[in-house]
Amino acid sequence: MGSTQVTVSAQWLKDNLGRSDLKIIDCRFRLADSQWGYQEYQKSHIENAYYLDLNQDLSDVVQSHGGRHPLPKIDAFTSKLEEFGIIKGETTVIAYDDLRLAFSARLWWLLRYLGHAHQGCGYADRIFILDGGWQEWQKLGYPVSNKIPDRVRGSFLPEIRSDWLVDKDYVKSRFNSDSTIIIDARSSDRYRGDHEPIDPIAGSIPSAKNIFWQEMTTDDSFLKSEEELTSLWSSYLEYPEIILYCGSGVTACVNLLALFKINISQSKLYAGGWSDWCSYPEHFR
Repeated sequence: MGSTQVTVSAQWLKDNLGRSDLKIIDCRFRLADSQWGYQEYQKSHIENAYYLDLNQDLSDVVQSHGGRHPLPKIDAFTSKLEEFGIIKGETTVIAYDDLRLAFSARLWWLLRYLGHAHQGCGYADRIFILDGGWQEWQKLGYPVSNKIPDRVRGSFLPEIRSDWLVDKDYVKSRFNSDSTIIIDARSSDRYRGDHEPIDPIAGSIPSAKNIFWQEMTTDDSFLKSEEELTSLWSSYLEYPEIILYCGSGVTACVNLLALFKINISQSKLYAGGWSDWCSYPEHFR
């Protein structure tokens, strides 16, 4: 089947730190403490890295529907990218976090969704994730700083891949379809409805199967091998369409990353996820 490069090693990033066409984005975050990520970034980060916050930058304002982390407004998000000097189709972006790719994968997916790629070479070859994350960088003693890089004006005109995104009505239309499989990326206890620590109602979308997002990585935040990922997804690879969701469209992106690595491109994101789904009382009548 072959695999696609979606990560870079800490060694590669260290060797390329001085490149003018490379930008590094720190995506560290904690759901239980929304200030933690930026505070840690201010203390120490990979040299020359900028910071994007899950709530403030990678999501829009929460409303009554749409989930806990709605996708950001396109204009605001691309303006932030331009502030970092990112040029669409030219700048190589390396994202990292310290939680098994949970938040860097959201940025990876967003940039792909907006068409960030080398012109003529397909999508996703201008956005990569640091394999092993912040922990691996620190363990190897590679350069860190508490200096926030200067803003350098970029240029980013999005080309939105609207076919990569679905809403609740589309999900409902695919229930029990022979050509579509719906995958819940949350832990098995949340999928079964045994435990729900965040959303007001426990459960999962009817007909959905479960593949926990943390199964995509090792305990030390390295993406698993092509063979391991293919084995994890083997029951579903023949479906013409794979719809992925989680609680709010964040950690499902780790599953999307894994599928892209093994060249499965028929996957789509239900970004609202369970937090959007459970906000509609009619889904429980």
